[in-house]
Amino acid sequence: MKLGPMKRETGSLAALLFFLATAPLLFSQNQAGKPNPTLPSEILGPQLIAWSQVQKPQPVSQSDQAAQPTQNHETQEPPQQEPAAQTLTGTIIKDGDRYILKVSNGTVYQLDDQDRAQPYENKQVKVAGTLDAKGTSFHVTRIELIL
Repeated sequence: MKLGPMKRETGSLAALLFFLATAPLLFSQNQAGKPNPTLPSEILGPQLIAWSQVQKPQPVSQSDQAAQPTQNHETQEPPQQEPAAQTLTGTIIKDGDRYILKVSNGTVYQLDDQDRAQPYENKQVKVAGTLDAKGTSFHVTRIELIL
């Protein structure tokens, strides 16, 4: 069986098109052995780390922090820790127009929730909440009567 000149040209043209279409893929594999260029430290990319629940992140050292560019040029204060919840026992008394908690050693704390404290005036209570940074005002989360 003989192929006509038209079929030979079509076959050659198809082979040439296939080669031209696959050539970039063949040559791109040759670059796989070359190292990737390093990125500037300002660009986030491969240096990002995904932490698992088992790992504990480590703080960045001061030298690493100095190398990192800061976007906010204002002075930054360290994050404030949340005050620990605690329970105080004492008597709620009225001092002028405010209710305060007086504990057994004589220390008094201003209570921030006056409406919650009012029904317990002159009664022994257990007050749960958090103390402010100055140690004078108590943020009330719960008040219980002591029987």
